[in-house]
Amino acid sequence: MELWTEIKISVNSKDVEKASDIANVVVPYGIYIEDYTNLEQEVEDIAHIDLIDESLLSKDRNKAYVHIYLEPDVSPAEAVAFLSERYTSEKINHSIELLNCAEEDWRNNWKKYFNPIPVGEKLLIRPSWRDDYDAAGRKVLNIDPGLAFGTGGHETTRLCLEMCEKYLKNSDKVLDIGCGSGILSIATLLLGAESAVGVDIDEVAVRTARENADINGVSNRFTAICGSFTDKVEGTYDIVLANIVADAIMFLSEGIKDFMKDNAVYIMSGIIDTRADEVKESVSRHFDIIEEHIDNGWACFAAKQKT
Repeated sequence: MELWTEIKISVNSKDVEKASDIANVVVPYGIYIEDYTNLEQEVEDIAHIDLIDESLLSKDRNKAYVHIYLEPDVSPAEAVAFLSERYTSEKINHSIELLNCAEEDWRNNWKKYFNPIPVGEKLLIRPSWRDDYDAAGRKVLNIDPGLAFGTGGHETTRLCLEMCEKYLKNSDKVLDIGCGSGILSIATLLLGAESAVGVDIDEVAVRTARENADINGVSNRFTAICGSFTDKVEGTYDIVLANIVADAIMFLSEGIKDFMKDNAVYIMSGIIDTRADEVKESVSRHFDIIEEHIDNGWACFAAKQKT
């Protein structure tokens, strides 16, 4: 039996809601939360009993735990780095532990919670197992949550997709840095882009992006590259996308200029709102911010090179 990786995140109870929201960006299924803060009241409300096992009563009420489950061929390194960066930026004290666990029956149970998601005015994101949907004239992007980040359900991806829809022109060439599942690249191709290049340092993400491009019938216009974009990517682009962490956006922004056409648009997402001003200040050294959206604690910027 193949073993999955369990990521066990310990946080203060007061931070568990925000911690679980951030964890949902990594894996939008298979998340389990341990929080004993209101144990007695919750047991009374749900089970209508007042007899609770001593082992539960002895749990630390000041601590809570978020458990994430990764499939066997997924490296946890990227997920741990992503979580740690976001928790640190949110000033959430945390510790992260990696465990192995057997695959359980719940593996497929989470599928019933995923519905087709309309995004912006032109896209519908559909899990492959859902056939009962009405596209209502939208372009259908078929993608399953799982092997790589990005399913369209979280604000970071949705905000980026909405910005793409606004600024993308037919026949644009797109560069997607940190492409993950390939969702952004594939969306731009469905919306009319001529070609898209997705680059990611994670081999699983690159493989998944290629598979998703094939599923959506755009593999002939999509190139997936594993490695650093500064070393592996050539040419200039009309749209550059970076749905990655705040620190990476600030670090990479100066170099991104070399891959942009004169009037290109640079779209950045994955930025926690508490760091939005810091990112904006850093990026503004090289770009003019032309639009910004903040939704449910996450920020997305669109920018052009300074004239």
